[in-house]
Amino acid sequence: MATHKGMRKNFIEWILPLTASVSLVFLLGIACTLVAASLPVFKSVTLQGFLFGKEWIPTAETPSLGIWSLMIASLYVTLGAIIFALPLGLGSAVYIAELASPTVKEVLKPVMEILAGIPSVVFGFFGIVFVAPIVQRLFHLDTGLCGFTAAIILGIIVIPTVASISEDAVSAISKDLRNASYALGANRWETIIKAVLPAAKSGIFTSIILGISRALGETMTVLMVAGGAVKIPTGLFVPMRPITATIAGEMGETVVGSPHYHALFAMGLVLFIINIIFNLVADRFQKGKRNV
Repeated sequence: MATHKGMRKNFIEWILPLTASVSLVFLLGIACTLVAASLPVFKSVTLQGFLFGKEWIPTAETPSLGIWSLMIASLYVTLGAIIFALPLGLGSAVYIAELASPTVKEVLKPVMEILAGIPSVVFGFFGIVFVAPIVQRLFHLDTGLCGFTAAIILGIIVIPTVASISEDAVSAISKDLRNASYALGANRWETIIKAVLPAAKSGIFTSIILGISRALGETMTVLMVAGGAVKIPTGLFVPMRPITATIAGEMGETVVGSPHYHALFAMGLVLFIINIIFNLVADRFQKGKRNV
């Protein structure tokens, strides 16, 4: 019997590190694939020309493979989305964790999970049919399919991420901190704003980083509602095409092995690196807070 338990323990100790390393293997595989498929493009364009070139005309006789306009479009819609999502997501998290009754919590938590599970193409249709006409009429635009509409829809998509992680962070704060605040004479709102939220800021910051990563990597929504104009955007209220929309819209029609084909993989590599940086920053921030 003891031998059987020992064998089972050894098996578990062997299999758990193996399963944990699978994600690392996949990550390395993705990185190697992107790098290998991206490098040939730099026979046709320099790294500086690729990143900061202002023209994206990959099908011309002499292709222009600059992605600066696409990166600026991605920046516009991502920042717009997180600015829209942060107050709504954080407000929802505080309400669910601190103010809502148990009955209300049982309703709101599943609703958040349902919102997070809706396919992005459905949000795209919602943006085209409902949000874009309102934006067009409200701001007197030629078309409602623009960066602002994309930012709103992306913000709605990001809200569950921000709300869920922030709610977990707020709920994890010890009740002793709240009781100490009340004992010093603070009311409920003062306790939430001046005691609970500062104590939970590490988790809130993480929710923001993950929300940015989600918005930056979203494809179908921006492909459908951002307008698709390949030029440097002058603001949120003009049509634009972020990097993800370009990859999704052009990959199926690209000649395999062409500079255009490899440039699309290079775009994916840029997004991959940006997301890795965001996650490393979030991890470093959390470790720094734990060490304080």
